This record gives sequence, C-alpha cells and structure tokens, in this order.
Amino acid sequence: MITGEIKNKIDSIWDTFWTGGITNSISVLEQMTYLFFMKMLDDAQRQKEALAASWGMELEEAVFSKGNWLNPETGKEVPYEHLRWHVFKNFEASAMFKNVRDNVFPFIKTLNSGKESAYSRFMGNAAFIINSDRMLARIIDGIDSGLDMNDRDAMGDVYEYVLGKMAASGNNGQFRTPRHIIRMMVELMRPTVKDYICDPAMGSAGFIVESAKYVNEHYAQELLQDNIQKHYRTTMFNGFDTDQTMLRIGAMNLMLHGVDSPNISYQDSLSTDNPDTDRYTLCLANPPFAGSLDKDAVSKSLLAIADTKKTELLFVSLFVRMLQLGGRCASIVPDGVLFGNSKAHKAIRKELVDNQQLQAVISMPSGVFQPYSGVSTAILIFTKTNAGGTDKVWFYDMKADGYSLDQKRTEVAENDIPDIIARFHDFAGEAERTRKEQSFLVPVDEIRKKDYDLSINKYKEVEREKIEYEQPDVILGRIEELQNQITEAIADFRAKFM
Repeated sequence: MITGEIKNKIDSIWDTFWTGGITNSISVLEQMTYLFFMKMLDDAQRQKEALAASWGMELEEAVFSKGNWLNPETGKEVPYEHLRWHVFKNFEASAMFKNVRDNVFPFIKTLNSGKESAYSRFMGNAAFIINSDRMLARIIDGIDSGLDMNDRDAMGDVYEYVLGKMAASGNNGQFRTPRHIIRMMVELMRPTVKDYICDPAMGSAGFIVESAKYVNEHYAQELLQDNIQKHYRTTMFNGFDTDQTMLRIGAMNLMLHGVDSPNISYQDSLSTDNPDTDRYTLCLANPPFAGSLDKDAVSKSLLAIADTKKTELLFVSLFVRMLQLGGRCASIVPDGVLFGNSKAHKAIRKELVDNQQLQAVISMPSGVFQPYSGVSTAILIFTKTNAGGTDKVWFYDMKADGYSLDQKRTEVAENDIPDIIARFHDFAGEAERTRKEQSFLVPVDEIRKKDYDLSINKYKEVEREKIEYEQPDVILGRIEELQNQITEAIADFRAKFM
C-alpha cells in the first residue's frame, strides 16, 4: 500500500509540473515516466553491480558501460557515468538540466537492447518538454527522496496512484478503468501461469498489470521455475494500442510490476493489420465505446460475425476470433450491446449464446465511470467453444461498488463486489435463487425466446409491495378536525389581542 508520505511527495511533484506550466495530465504522467525510467535503469544496475562485487566479479552486459557513449544527436562523446541518475542528480541545476535534456533523454530514446527494450522501443517520437532547470531539479529531488525503483510492489502502487490522479483530473480519464473494477474482473477469471493474456485496447495496461499481480500472489512457487518465469516476463502478457504515449505508459507500468519484456505493440486491433486468431487463453478488456469505423479498414473476419461499424460490437467479434478453443473473456460493454435492436447487435448476442458459451452478464450502475462518464455498462463473460454450450446464463444486478455513484466517488460501506466474486464461483448455489433476488440463472431457451435480449430487466421479477390506504371518510374526518382546531386558534387569538 502506498503511504501518506509517498502520496504527499507525488502530489508535490505533480504540483511542480502544474506550476511550471505543464498542466495536461497525460503530459505530466509521460514526463514522470521518462524520469522514473532514468532512475530505474540506474537503480537496477547499481543493485547488479553490488551483487557482482560481492562475488568478486564485474557486471557483464551493463546498460551503462565503461567509457563514453556517442550521442547520435550531437555527435559528441559523453561519459556513461554522466547518464546515471545517482551521478547527474548531484550536478548544479543548470548543468543537470542540460545533461538530462541533451544527453540522458536521447540515451533512453535510443536504448533498445536487452530486457529494457519493452519500454524503450516506443520512445521514437517521445519529447522532453520540461523547460526549466529549477523545475527539473525540484522534480528530481522529489523522485529521488524515498522512491526505490528496486521495490517493484511499492513502485507499482506509486505508478497506479499517478494514473489515478490522471483520471481524477478529468483529462484522458477514458484511458483508465477503475482499479477495483479491474481487480474484480481478474478475480472472476482467475488467471494462471499457463495463460496467454491479452488486452487489445490496453491503454495504461491496467488489466494486464492486475493479472500479473494476481499470478504473483497465487503462483509464487511456480514462478521460481525458470520456464514459467520466462513465460511470465515475455509471452504471458500481450497488449495493443494505437497511442504511442499510452504504450510507453503501459510498458512502464508493466516494468514496475516485474514484467520486463511483454508482447505489447502499436496496432489497430480491429484492422487487417491484426491477424491474431486462436491465440490467447484469456482476454480482459474495456474497449472503446461509441466509436464508428470505416468498414473498409475493418478486418473482414470480424464483419463476418457482426456486419457493423460500431467498435463495441467489433471488439466482441475480435475476442471470439483471438481466443483459443476453451479461452475465456471478460469484457466491459455499454448496455446497448445487451438489448440493441439492430441486426448486428442481435448477431453478436446470438454468436455468444448459440456458438460460444455465455456464462454471465453483470450489470453495473451508471456511476462506476464517474467523474468522466455516466454511461451504463455491463460485464460479459464467455468461453470460446465454436460449438455452443450455453446452458444457463448468470445475471447479477450490481447496485454498489464501494464508492458513491456521484462525481466525487468517495468510499462507502455498500459494496457488491465480494458477493459477485463469491457467487460467480458457486453457480450451484445460485440454482435456488429467484428472479426477485440480486442474482439468478436464466435458461438459454428463455433467452432465445426473448430474441437474445441480455438486459437483466428483461428477466428480473420486481415484487411490488401492496400499500394499504385509509378510507376517504377517515381522511376527511381528520381534515375536518384540523380545520376546527385552526378555527378555534384564530378565535382565541382575536379575543386576546384585538
């Protein structure tokens, strides 16, 4: 857990950016990411150097070698030592600013070897926009005091706190699904060390990071095995995005959680550029809503399932195509996917119900994505079979997620998430629940009869409490009595004062 002291330091760094004129939250996060990376590289090498020294050896394959580095932008040689955080942080402010801007930043942009490449390969069009030596000195002092880049758990919490500040600021908040909702979805799907996990609209990599944390928590012993550790660091986690900035941020987020070389890349997941078919065992995502694409740019295999321009439907088609047989998916969708009347809406629901195994529809309250969106959403959970298998679909009506459903989103006691997770993993216990309760099972034949409508209100029974009203003559008698009391009070007032 991030402490109050660390939060205060991060808040202070954030404020330094804003008072220095960098007020776009994603720009703040991006610049912090670059500086985190500079410190991480040096902290990691210092730790390795200390270990090698304890064995009387020299470090091999170092990021910061001995001698000089040739700066391709200036054509000048720079001592590798000057590129290291623990060295340049002690430079005088103007010298440090010039060194970081002209040497260290170009160095991390061109660094593209070894396990650090997952982040550095997205640095091609990165820009260093801090323009004041005093501002940079204050930020570096803030980062240097108490942020240990070797403590991956602590730094992961720090980075997620910064991502939360970005969302709370109201700018670019669409890139971040609330962390507790992501965690709920991961707990529902229970990823394992054997999984190949993908988010084709990864943003800041929240789903992938939370999956990595879950695997770390539940498979610590298995991760000691070399082959499983290699899979964890390289092939287990996959993600795509069309925003280079978010790829850099997502790669840093993963690196801070111990995933050094994930398979993440710049890619339009819905286009013909994405050939992924029968590849992943688990998809977790909150893809873009309300988008509309040019059909000519969309992969024909997706249009074969649902002939549409709507991104929320095309992404569901994509999940079906990307998953291996037996692969699972949990995705957030806007409510319209559940009951839309268009041919494409019905086709995608029919695909999940008839050709795959639809397991659950969890309706969420509209305030979940406040303060930056009031859209009503649901979570669809299904398994790819290509041969049907839907028997009964579990519906849950989430009413509370532990936070107020207004723009402030303050913590509250009411929280359905633990109940959702417990009930999802005990479908046998749901068999006797009635349609009047918060969760229940619906037979697939009934869903087909209702034209594949997946909105919970189509199946829920609302028990209306009978209200007994008093007879009219009783009510009129009470009114007459009140009128008499008022008349007597007025007469008494006149007698005394007039």
